[in-house]
Amino acid sequence: MKRFLTGLLLVLFVLSCNAQDKHTEELIARNQKIDSTKVIKPDALHSKIDRIITTILTRAHYKKFALNDSLSNVILDNYLNTLDANKLYFLQSDIDEFERYKNNFDDYLKAGDLTAAFDIFDRYKKRLGERIDYIMKRLKTDFDYTINEEYHPDRKDAKWAKTPEELDELWRLRLKNDALSAKLNGDDWEKISSTLKKRFKYFHKTILKYDPEDVFQLYINAFASAVDPHTNYFSPINAENFGINMSLSLEGIGAQLTTRNDYTTIVRIIPGGPAFKSGKLQVDDRIIGVAQGKDGEMIDVVGWRLDDVIQLIRGKKGTVVRLKIEKGDNHDLPPEELVLVRDKIKLEEQAAKSEIMELENNGKTYRIGIIDVPGFYIDFKGKNSGDLNYKSSTRDVKRLLVKLEKENVDGVIIDLRNNGGGSLQEAVNMTGLFIDRGPVVQVRNSDGSVDVGEDRDPQIVYSGPLAVMINRFSASASEIFAGAIQDYGRGLIIGAQSFGKGTVQNLIDLKRFMPSNKEKMGQVKLTVAKFYRITGSSTQLKGVYPDVAFPSAFDAKDFGEAASKSALPWDTIAPTKFHKYNEVAQFIPELEKMHEERIKKSPLFQSYVENVGEAVKRRNRNSFSLLESVRKKQREEAEAKKKKREEEQALQTTIKIIPLEEVKKDDEKKDKDKKEDPVLEESGYIFSDYISLKVG
Repeated sequence: MKRFLTGLLLVLFVLSCNAQDKHTEELIARNQKIDSTKVIKPDALHSKIDRIITTILTRAHYKKFALNDSLSNVILDNYLNTLDANKLYFLQSDIDEFERYKNNFDDYLKAGDLTAAFDIFDRYKKRLGERIDYIMKRLKTDFDYTINEEYHPDRKDAKWAKTPEELDELWRLRLKNDALSAKLNGDDWEKISSTLKKRFKYFHKTILKYDPEDVFQLYINAFASAVDPHTNYFSPINAENFGINMSLSLEGIGAQLTTRNDYTTIVRIIPGGPAFKSGKLQVDDRIIGVAQGKDGEMIDVVGWRLDDVIQLIRGKKGTVVRLKIEKGDNHDLPPEELVLVRDKIKLEEQAAKSEIMELENNGKTYRIGIIDVPGFYIDFKGKNSGDLNYKSSTRDVKRLLVKLEKENVDGVIIDLRNNGGGSLQEAVNMTGLFIDRGPVVQVRNSDGSVDVGEDRDPQIVYSGPLAVMINRFSASASEIFAGAIQDYGRGLIIGAQSFGKGTVQNLIDLKRFMPSNKEKMGQVKLTVAKFYRITGSSTQLKGVYPDVAFPSAFDAKDFGEAASKSALPWDTIAPTKFHKYNEVAQFIPELEKMHEERIKKSPLFQSYVENVGEAVKRRNRNSFSLLESVRKKQREEAEAKKKKREEEQALQTTIKIIPLEEVKKDDEKKDKDKKEDPVLEESGYIFSDYISLKVG
């Protein structure tokens, strides 16, 4: 069964150092001889691939869907959203004209007719050219930052502009916002104007250089995403990159990226990589600049194609890349520069790690083992070759549990925060460390058959008090493990609702359908099954709800499976037979009561709740003043709050975190290992309450 896949997101990998410098120049100095009037035409091969993909999706996808006029409407909307998500290029008259296609894409796909898709792209390219003409004209003179105006960046629910003059005004406000941000960063108008002109000229050249494969991929994925968010078509080059991404032999900064509203945005930090080790990059942060080495020029990458940004960030192990970052949860803060040394992300650096938390609760000192599991990993190559010491998450966690028990811990917390999943079998095996034998997960296939993943080993490695921490970015295999522990009543689940990724994908090489074709064909990632808990409830869409919940800065409508309109629904199947431990449910009401009473008196947790609330408000904010005086004040306030928050966290933590290998060292060393993590701290107190109620 395929490991958890994350759509079209690309993990960064290497080119040689010398090639990096040359390639950077090539990316910046795009071919100047571009024919802006050239009309891109589909070729015969794409027509054949279109029909093959349509056949695969309609016959083999888990979702039994009808390719009809209703889905055709969705395909058109997806395609327009791909090209112009913020409604800044097309006019209402264009949309009215495209309406003639809305009921026909089902017929076009079956026939391999790509004419409409390429015609729409050609119109988009024309409108983009008109916008670039306006942008270059407007950037000849500076803006007046004393006029009380507002900029609304998110226009997905707005109406299409009726006239070019309406678009001019929308773009004037956007350019003024970008210019004001740069002005607040200390840039003068000459630099601001030059930077913005380069930004949009580059974007224009990028679109003008699109070839038939680029347009075809956009169109086919508008179809695929209408069926399911995890079903995708990979062009030959992206299929090659995807294979490298999944190999676990990764070199780069260790981040997965996507494009949102012209910004390259972080969607996952890979455990063990340079970005992870820095501790300074977070999900939803935006990369707005990339520079090579310690003193290379910072290249503005707003509006760049994702694959071009990735190629700038790629580089040889040991080389330096500098990133200019805007924080995703606070755009009022000035951009930060982050220096990273590219490195190979090794399997052992993604391995589970353990530490001991010491805290005092109601006059008693508790020692709690914390096992951080960043992913459900396994070295298949080592296992299949007979290596007795092959790496796997289950083997590592088993070893750590034995060590923790020797340290006489009162209980163990498995930390699955930000764990994106991995091997399903590892989730099953790891669950088996805490139960005797029994079912862990059900997998319903596209033909309706159900396979049950079971733990067949009667040995329980750890039978003591157990808790599992999850958050919005705990997904797939993480949800299987947490759901099983919850369903068995074996442990307490603490945190926030998980991601809700309860589907299984397979990769299909299109070459198998046209073996005589000498050209590369690309691949299709296809949803073929769904996960279900042993209770019969799907993990799809809803994920796992914690027994004791914390506030989250990441709303389900924007982050997680529920953020996609085409996500497969939550449903149920028949439950399996299993023995419930009933160690948790009876204590939950009292634990919630004790939690609520304690956090009222906890300045650190109240600060955390306040920060979460502010982050949610900032993310939902869609109005930015274009008055320089207001923006300057907002920035000063944001920087002051950030400084205050850092000072509060450093002073108020009341727990000790000790790496497992240093448990035997002196108390002076322990004091240096305090950790500012209000969620982990309060989880420790909740868990100690649970231990007290359960054990006495």
